Amino acid sequence: MIRMKWISKFCLLALVSLMQAAPKSEYFVYIGTYTDKGSKGIYGFRFHPSGGRLEPMGLMAETVSPSYVAASPNHKFLYAVNETDNFGGQKAGSVSAYAIDGKTGKLTFLNQVSSRGGAPCHLVVDKTNKCVLVANYNGGSVAAFPIKEDGRLGEASAFVQHTGSSVDKGRQEGPHAHGIYASADNRFAVAADLGLDQVVVYKLDAANGALTPNDPPFAKVPPGGGPRHFAFHPTAKFGYTNNEMTSSVTAFTYDAGRGALNSIQTISTLPKDFSGDNSTAEIAAHPSGRFLYVSNRGHNSIAVFAIDAKKGTLTALEHASTQGKTPRGFAIDPTGGYLLAGNQDTDNIMIFKIDPKSGRLKAGKLVEAPRPVAVAFVPVAAK
Repeated sequence: MIRMKWISKFCLLALVSLMQAAPKSEYFVYIGTYTDKGSKGIYGFRFHPSGGRLEPMGLMAETVSPSYVAASPNHKFLYAVNETDNFGGQKAGSVSAYAIDGKTGKLTFLNQVSSRGGAPCHLVVDKTNKCVLVANYNGGSVAAFPIKEDGRLGEASAFVQHTGSSVDKGRQEGPHAHGIYASADNRFAVAADLGLDQVVVYKLDAANGALTPNDPPFAKVPPGGGPRHFAFHPTAKFGYTNNEMTSSVTAFTYDAGRGALNSIQTISTLPKDFSGDNSTAEIAAHPSGRFLYVSNRGHNSIAVFAIDAKKGTLTALEHASTQGKTPRGFAIDPTGGYLLAGNQDTDNIMIFKIDPKSGRLKAGKLVEAPRPVAVAFVPVAAK
């Protein structure tokens, strides 16, 4: 047992060391936005990890409310939800596909398809670049879309309508799928449904773009929590969902073989002396597996937690001010050195430097960006 603990600690330290020593490649950063107040679509930046600099590239794609964006694992394509309730006469939003120029960052529009449900608010590309998974908030549904060879999207190959409700009759009168994620082994997909207080688990057949209910089919959070987004731990032993309505995080153990989640802890994302209105938005685990981050809208901060490597439980470390209003989406850069947080209502992005030992955040420069609500990194192709 002692030897195993020593090996585990050594491996973790080695991983952190490799991350620190890895070449500091440059990245394109694509920002998803709401287009109701000044924004026109997807904006681009060039990020330099060596100095934490973010250089604006301007409007990359003009499109309606691309509130969440996700790059394909092969870095060739970018996909965005269009968070609306009317597409082609349907009570649905849409999903847009773009080709990425790896050297310039330029986006070329490929096509757009119906999301099959109202207000699509989140999407992810599976690990094999075969399909895009989408969560429809108003529709209370999830769907899968096959990716063609040229990056275009086919019509939905799977569609699942969630049913039910929970205790808050104002916001949980029905299902509201808010996020969907593929497991590391690509065998399962989990969907956080705010309206049901459930993290729903599906078996994923990416090659055929199929979603089928898992057994067990879901895990619960405390009533009225409203799970919004989800993060798998890098070891695939744990999972975490931020509960939007109660400003908390629920930690789970994860059985990767069965796709089963078991809740073990729920902890507040707020300091004890805070009494104002707040809701959580984004959640992400650090690549080292040692820390977890959640954005607070209202307290206007990033809550930082330490992760117990053995148990998966969380300990609050700090609440770092984003120095703006309504931090919604954020992302950790691939080197693990920085966290970029978009302040939706002050039109800017805070660049935080992450302390690799403590996980704490050091605020840096604020960079202007209209209505930022999602952040995606794509490496710049070698010349």
